[in-house]
Amino acid sequence: MSSRTPAVLLTIIVALALGAAFALTGGSSGQTLGGIPLFALAVAAAFLIQIVAYVPAVLLRTERFFDLTGGLTFAVVTAALLAAVSPAGARAWLLTAMVVVWGVRLSVFLFVRVRAQGSDGRFDEIKTHPLVFLRVWIMQGLWVVVTASAAWVGITQTPDAAQTAQPAVDGWMIAGGVVWLVGIVLEIVADAQKARFRGDPANAGRFIDSGVWAWSRHPNYLGEILVWIGVAIVALPVAVGWQWVAVLSPVFVVLLLTRVSGIPLLERRADARWGEDPSYLAYKARTAVLVPGLGRG
Repeated sequence: MSSRTPAVLLTIIVALALGAAFALTGGSSGQTLGGIPLFALAVAAAFLIQIVAYVPAVLLRTERFFDLTGGLTFAVVTAALLAAVSPAGARAWLLTAMVVVWGVRLSVFLFVRVRAQGSDGRFDEIKTHPLVFLRVWIMQGLWVVVTASAAWVGITQTPDAAQTAQPAVDGWMIAGGVVWLVGIVLEIVADAQKARFRGDPANAGRFIDSGVWAWSRHPNYLGEILVWIGVAIVALPVAVGWQWVAVLSPVFVVLLLTRVSGIPLLERRADARWGEDPSYLAYKARTAVLVPGLGRG
């Protein structure tokens, strides 16, 4: 047994326990199937999909469909929830569209990028260690559950008499839809501009500082944060009691991207590569880390 096995096992157990906690709280109200909350079934499905996909991945020692599986889990589970609820109101349809469009777009984009690069350096070591590799798949399941929790609450909520008497589309849905649209467009544009920049041989070894990247050093992450804030705005007005744990959805996305695996990692890599380049230092000095106008340097 490797010296790190206990720590890996502990991480897996904690991730599954957190998933179970979300299943209990998010499913505390809302529609059921066979007496089981639909929200809880969605949580179980999210983890099960990761475990099923892990089997061929570990046998082939490949990470090529890791990101594809993550994005499609959002889309497949959310679409299944829409099919299972009755009645499926305008809020449920809107939330499903928001999550499915985002999930499919992201998974295809990342899958194509990994194929073009040949591999993902994050997995070079861990994919040869089955238990460590399993951990990243389980963590991906937890990522899906926490991130999608607000949407799943909104989709599975049982309409009461007061809700059914309200207009099919309310101000929360309009406001959230607008925020989501701004976010998804920004994310798509940022990714497209960076892919085009990297595809030009003249830009080899250079950093991108044009287009939306002139406004923010991480505009794609800003777009993703806006996407999930928009989803929460649409969903949370119908949350009941413990279902308000779903407010953690956009908070989790913000913390993940700004404090854990997103911006800090990329900033360290950029500093290591261009930290002594005067043009890069000038770019950092004039360009916000995330939100235009805030956090330069």
